[in-house]
Amino acid sequence: MKTLRIQFAILPLILISTVGQIAFGQQSKKPLADQLEDTQQLTRDARTPKIKKEVREENGRQVEYMFIDGIKVHETDPKKQPQPKVVTPQPYDAEAAQAPKDAIILFDGTEATAGNWTATSGKPTKWKLVDGALESVRRAGYIQSKQQFGSCQLHIEFATPKVPQGSGQGRGNSGVFVMGQYEIQVLDSYENSTYPDGQCGALYGRAKPLVNASRKPGEWQTFDITFHRPLFDEKGSVTRRAKFHVYHNGELIHDQHELSGGTGWVGRHSISEYKQHDDKGPIQMQDHGNPVRFRNIWVKELED
Repeated sequence: MKTLRIQFAILPLILISTVGQIAFGQQSKKPLADQLEDTQQLTRDARTPKIKKEVREENGRQVEYMFIDGIKVHETDPKKQPQPKVVTPQPYDAEAAQAPKDAIILFDGTEATAGNWTATSGKPTKWKLVDGALESVRRAGYIQSKQQFGSCQLHIEFATPKVPQGSGQGRGNSGVFVMGQYEIQVLDSYENSTYPDGQCGALYGRAKPLVNASRKPGEWQTFDITFHRPLFDEKGSVTRRAKFHVYHNGELIHDQHELSGGTGWVGRHSISEYKQHDDKGPIQMQDHGNPVRFRNIWVKELED
């Protein structure tokens, strides 16, 4: 419905433009549908983030800096990149968290569904099954689903350690990756400051969450993610960017956000670009040295 509203909002502008062209003897030879597509392309171009890169020499090394719409990746200055507003999240809704009948159950707390996961090598994972949850083990590496997905709706629950240790990125750090490519950050962001594009719920390095809806350490939290995969042409160029619509503990944190590139770590102030990949990939969770737990993971595949 949102797309239709945009089209109808643009259409009068096209008609006005066409009338003006007729009045001055400059009527467009393009069909109205093509004019609409041209206008929509201009709209897409207008909302495309402006990416700038700089290479600076620091201590004899070449260091890359990336700026997205003028803001440095992993900017810590609140005057340049304000922290998201802290909100009190909605109570956990067990009924809403239940998997629909047509969902694919990736993990339900049982040993049987723990078998749906492997290490990234394909070998058995070293993560532990603890009290109905998959718990990250230090140096065990990422864990990933055997089944692969493209565009999808993903529900996943997580809990950072009840007794917090460390600060910033060192406190309750993990991540959820769709297609094994694009990360939604998991972090203990309850009264724990870090760079906004790396706090809990961030599309890592690319977009900070609209709000900080984190619960206290040890409490179960939810991500509800609607993801539409990117498309590439035969040359590997992006023809449609990945899109995220994400709720954290029932609070909207990304509203149909189109990802401007990849989310892979390049350096302290830079992040990866898009790189062509397969149409489907695994769901992954990150081992970042903290015993973060995950449970109630289910997926619904979406048409492109």
